[in-house]
Amino acid sequence: MPFVVTENCIRCKYTDCVEVCPVDCFHEGPNFLVIDPDECIDCTLCEPECPAKAIYPEDDVPAGQEGFIALNAELSRTWPVITTRKEPPADAADWDGKPGKLQFLER
Repeated sequence: MPFVVTENCIRCKYTDCVEVCPVDCFHEGPNFLVIDPDECIDCTLCEPECPAKAIYPEDDVPAGQEGFIALNAELSRTWPVITTRKEPPADAADWDGKPGKLQFLER
C-alpha cells in the first residue's frame, strides 16, 4: 500500500520527507510533491518527517482527499524525481493548514 501526498503539501512543499526515502519515489512540481505509487515500498519513513502532516497511507487518506491518490499517480509520471531536501517556500508556514488549496496546485 503506497503513501500519498495530500492537499496540505500544496504551497508548503516541505522536502524533509524526500531525504529519508530509500527508493526515491518522490517527484517535485512547482509547488507540490507527489509519491510514485509504483515505486513506494510502504516503508513508513516519510510520514513522520512531513512538517505539514500531508502524507498518509493510501487506505488512510482523509475523507474528501481521495482524489489525491490518482493525482499522485498521474503527476509522478511527468514530474522529476527529488532526492535532496530544499528550503521550503518563504510563505510555507502561512499556507500550512489552510483548506481548499487544490485550486492553487501548479502543474
